[in-house]
Amino acid sequence: MSELVSTGVEGLDSILTGGITERSTVLVSGNPGTGKSIFGIQYLHHGVSEHDERGVYVSFEEDEADIRGAAESVGFEGFDEMVDDGDIVILDKREMLRETDFSTAVDRLLDTVEDGEFDRLVLDSLSMFQLFFDAEQEKRTYLLKFSDILKANGLTSLLINEQGAVFPDTEVGLENFLTDGNIYFIQTPTDSGVNRYVWVAKMRKQDIDTDIFPMEIGQGGITVHERAGGFSMMGGSDDQPSF
Repeated sequence: MSELVSTGVEGLDSILTGGITERSTVLVSGNPGTGKSIFGIQYLHHGVSEHDERGVYVSFEEDEADIRGAAESVGFEGFDEMVDDGDIVILDKREMLRETDFSTAVDRLLDTVEDGEFDRLVLDSLSMFQLFFDAEQEKRTYLLKFSDILKANGLTSLLINEQGAVFPDTEVGLENFLTDGNIYFIQTPTDSGVNRYVWVAKMRKQDIDTDIFPMEIGQGGITVHERAGGFSMMGGSDDQPSF
């Protein structure tokens, strides 16, 4: 039986019956502001602080200072020290976009994961990563190769994917075929702000709870409440949020 990797998110590991299967690649989708990047930072922080598992955060959109600031804003204690000590390595947009060709960016990442003993990786975001490619076949080939490389290096990875719509885009795309699991972060507007939810739609080789659960972001990061959100993706009721 495969080992499970804890996400570090209270409530989410229960939905996943323990965590994410080791060496799997999981797609994390949602529109901007839903907490995807915080989830990635929390995942790496938890790996170091609780399991002595080193991690890599790859960002095509943020500088290292922005990532450190996001961690500080939700109270991830010791995150700066983890980065300074090399337990979490950040490859930010200055590193990854220094050259315009895909091979140079991937070589920089591969040099990092092959030279160090890492267990976890976050790619933020897959949407920017795919801009390296013009042809769909080329994109498929390199994404499959990239996923295989991550697994070959023993990494359990989160690939963050930006979506424009509030309601999750469940259309089966290229990314869905090349990943082992799909987690959606959802937020819906209210008179006083937003309601936040998480939905684990797919996780290969795992028995999961596919209900949609409420979540919140506060000091200490993301917390998922283990009571279903009262609605499904397939139907409606008077108590369901309106998307």
